[in-house]
Amino acid sequence: MAATKTAPPAKQSQSSPLVSLWNAYNESTSTRLKTIDAFLVFLMLSGIIQFLYCILVSNFPFNAFLAGFGSCVGQFVLAASLRSQVNPANRSEFKEVSPERAFADFALGSIVLHFFVYNFLG
Repeated sequence: MAATKTAPPAKQSQSSPLVSLWNAYNESTSTRLKTIDAFLVFLMLSGIIQFLYCILVSNFPFNAFLAGFGSCVGQFVLAASLRSQVNPANRSEFKEVSPERAFADFALGSIVLHFFVYNFLG
């Protein structure tokens, strides 16, 4: 008697909620918003690294730490504001603000922020 081999039952592709969230983000988010999101992640990681350095190594020029950390936080807030203004899903909230105007506001706010940060360094 020859043994017959049966194929294993086919696995249904069950993706985790994180994978489905990532796939939905990639499919429905424009390149412009993904670029802003990448910049937001960079700012967040930069602030975390500065904070950990201050805690673990040294905070010797404390005003330099405050200026760098404040710069990360301020730039994050400005970039998050830019993202909300250029997001097509929020068009009803920002009817009078064009994407060009939102970027001009972001650029001017960044210049003012970094002027204060530079002056804080001494």
